[in-house]
Amino acid sequence: MTTQTTTSSATTRTVDLPGGLPVTLAEYGVNTEGQGVLLLHGGAGPRSMAGLATILSEHVYALVPTHPGFDGTERPEATDSVADLAVAYLDLLDALDLTGVMVVGNSFGGWIASEMALRDTRGRIGCLVLLNATGIEGQEGAKVLDPRTLAPAEITQLSFHNPAFRPDFSTFTDQQRAGMAANQKTQALYGGEAFTHDVKLRGRLHRVGVPVLVVWGEQDGIAPVEYGRAYADAFPQGHFAPIAEAGHFPHIEQAGPTMGAISRFVDTVMKPDEAA
Repeated sequence: MTTQTTTSSATTRTVDLPGGLPVTLAEYGVNTEGQGVLLLHGGAGPRSMAGLATILSEHVYALVPTHPGFDGTERPEATDSVADLAVAYLDLLDALDLTGVMVVGNSFGGWIASEMALRDTRGRIGCLVLLNATGIEGQEGAKVLDPRTLAPAEITQLSFHNPAFRPDFSTFTDQQRAGMAANQKTQALYGGEAFTHDVKLRGRLHRVGVPVLVVWGEQDGIAPVEYGRAYADAFPQGHFAPIAEAGHFPHIEQAGPTMGAISRFVDTVMKPDEAA
């Protein structure tokens, strides 16, 4: 473990995982009970999960890793697939000795979370929360758009229901633009040829033995709500929670309703005896 820094809400450090893979990790709160919430970002980067992590840290230890290669972090050449990231984050849970973990994944991060659940041979994961996740192959009328075919302004217009949340790219510096381009290149590497999905993933999800909450912004122009319902239906213990007036990032546009859906899931599915 190396290089620790602290901000007003999070402590950031680098954790060296088996095989020498370094992972930059932002920690919100303190790991005192051996449990926590792992939040996995999509192409928008780790900052897109910071707000939700801050809210969750009022109740539980929350951690947000930066996928290797994003935001200028190191990515070893051998780490080049979603499966590699899934195994890396299971190794991270081992290193931190966390159990009963809620893994929350947005967009591409939800794909990683699903792959983690399929590989969790040590029972580290307690449940999944997928926020407008990608990963499964969409059927006719319920497919994910390939953002590689769209201009950045088009992506943000389709991703956010409320224009106030859409980034103004005209204000970005050259450094910010270069960072975005580098992140997109890294995501493309992890996503592979199909980029948004694994054609075999849907058929494997019946093997996931933990409860899964699929939260979906109903106005998502990237991944339609029908795709989200199909994702939830692919899990034996899948639950679906639509969020009105939200796009691809419901935890940003509608943080309150999103947290409400997660809380109800915990109370009614994960801890029904305590709720009673």
